[in-house]
Amino acid sequence: MKLPIYQVDAFTGTVFKGNPAAICPLERWLPEATMQSIAAENNLAETAFFVPRANGGADGADYDLRWFTPEVEMDLCGHATLASAFLVFTQLEPKRGAVTFHTRSGPLTVSRDGERLKMDFPSRPPAPCEAPAGLAEALGGAPREVLQSRDLLAVFGAETEVRALEPSFDRIRALGVHAVIATAPGSGEVDFVSRFFAPSVGVPEDPVTGSAHCTLVPYWAKRLGKKALRARQVSARGGDLLCEDLGERVTMAGQAVKYLEGTIEV
Repeated sequence: MKLPIYQVDAFTGTVFKGNPAAICPLERWLPEATMQSIAAENNLAETAFFVPRANGGADGADYDLRWFTPEVEMDLCGHATLASAFLVFTQLEPKRGAVTFHTRSGPLTVSRDGERLKMDFPSRPPAPCEAPAGLAEALGGAPREVLQSRDLLAVFGAETEVRALEPSFDRIRALGVHAVIATAPGSGEVDFVSRFFAPSVGVPEDPVTGSAHCTLVPYWAKRLGKKALRARQVSARGGDLLCEDLGERVTMAGQAVKYLEGTIEV
């Protein structure tokens, strides 16, 4: 069986930057084991699969969407959602102005916003918690504050501290948490910076993580007293997001660019 596959760099307008995601648009779902095997073969942080929604939407622009790391299926993924919407807008339905994906985290709508695509996601505000034993050693630096939602949020005092982290992925995996977000105030035009480590799901460091901003945006909006925020993930590839805190929802906007188009055989 031959299937189309695309690779899109998300949260960037330049190839080889941002976060690469593989996307397989399907007519119907493949067996879960097959999708997991494809994601493992791709060996990217995420591979997205989507199918037209059975009952469609008001304008026919609804799809069911699932995401897989090389090891597990995820409950929420930002960059592969952005990449999937980019594919809909540029390849499948170029006249479309918005698309809604139905997922394990509810409906996620992506709309055109000038050169960017804007995603509407659930807010996941963090709550203060005790730092797990060994966190500083795992990250390679001691955070000033620790909170948790789905992911552990480690807050540092300066951007330079986050950039300088040299984490031990084995030690992070041993913490028993889904992932660790390291963050700090930004400099210049950026309100905050972050990095994201999720070795427990097969992603040692994710280049740009939309789902992490479901936690980062409400935290920094409250701390900085502002709703509109500019974010930068300071991984080796790097990526920029324009974010807004809407209470129970957050928006994240970024660009995307196609790197690869081809066919796989399974």
